[in-house]
Amino acid sequence: MRRVAVFGATGSIGTSALDVIARHPDRLRADVLVAGRNVDALVDLCRSHRPAHAAVAEESAYAALRDGLRAVGLDTRAHAGMAAIDALAADAGTDTVVAAIVGAAGLSSTLAAARAGKRLLLANKESLVLAGDLLMRTVREHGADIVPIDSEHNAIFQCLPDSHARAGLTRIQLTASGGPFRGRSRAELAGVTPAQAVAHPKWSMGPKISVDSATLMNKGLEVIEAHHLFDLSSDRIGVLVHPQSLVHSLVEFVDGSTLAQLGLPDMRTALAVGFAWPERIVSGVAGLDLLAQGRLDFEAPDLDAFPCLRLAYAALDAGGCATAVLNAANEEAVSAFLQGRIAFLSIPALVEDALQRMSHAAADSLDALLDADAATRAAVREAISREATP
Repeated sequence: MRRVAVFGATGSIGTSALDVIARHPDRLRADVLVAGRNVDALVDLCRSHRPAHAAVAEESAYAALRDGLRAVGLDTRAHAGMAAIDALAADAGTDTVVAAIVGAAGLSSTLAAARAGKRLLLANKESLVLAGDLLMRTVREHGADIVPIDSEHNAIFQCLPDSHARAGLTRIQLTASGGPFRGRSRAELAGVTPAQAVAHPKWSMGPKISVDSATLMNKGLEVIEAHHLFDLSSDRIGVLVHPQSLVHSLVEFVDGSTLAQLGLPDMRTALAVGFAWPERIVSGVAGLDLLAQGRLDFEAPDLDAFPCLRLAYAALDAGGCATAVLNAANEEAVSAFLQGRIAFLSIPALVEDALQRMSHAAADSLDALLDADAATRAAVREAISREATP
């Protein structure tokens, strides 16, 4: 029996994880559920899954969570605050953590789970973008196990399950749907709205990740993730736009072979792989009918219209704290865009400005990375304030 902690339980990945868990009561149990501040949704999930522990990141929501659990007759123990969440990540009562807290806020609990030697179903890409070297070193030193849940990295994981499979590997190709604005020119993107940006054509995701997909920053962050997960330099990581989102990634070998993983665009497949690997279990996702799908198209990404992908490669090549700067600047810019304070094209402009202005000091400690993160956020917020001021 795998005892699972689901961090980000009320989000799209968290609810998909709980759907897979519910299909296998004989081998999977959700013992810990963690959310940001949505107490009502978390209590509803607790009624269905009856975990031993539930937590919210917002400390002021503790009483509401405690009372809500009592009101529905549950003995689930309530917790609040990031320190409590980190402690739950490390708690010996679970062996598997779904790391799906969005943004840099998910880093500390991900590291806590890695230090505890757990299986990490990693959906929090910022943990690798902000602190990839540190996280991978922690995983190795403490015997933890990472199964990436991004569909692209999960596809590569399935194609390269061990060191023997990686012999003769030349490069990998991550696929990108192209987002809701595929085919538009830079000029045509000037007036897009937050509602248009979060309307992803294939995937059901939260607003921040959806905007990242619309700017192609999501793919840029995945390039950085792939560098850490599979120990590949940037020139061995390519990106192909594939609007059908059926081929999730490809790996190429020296003998001319290319392996790809295909499936319907549903996160439950990757989550089922994470829970059961090296076994396979039912995920709730149907098989892929290629005759019904009809065709598979591929094209190069447009780096003029979507410069965030280019900026991610530049940050990876720059090294040091550059990827932390990239991530922090992007988070602040996307938040401002979703609030209607800046235009869509201001997102890459703010990120590029931050990469040019901020120090790329050595990323030799968590403190150095967090300092770079904080300094970048402050600088970008100031820039946003100036831009948003009439």
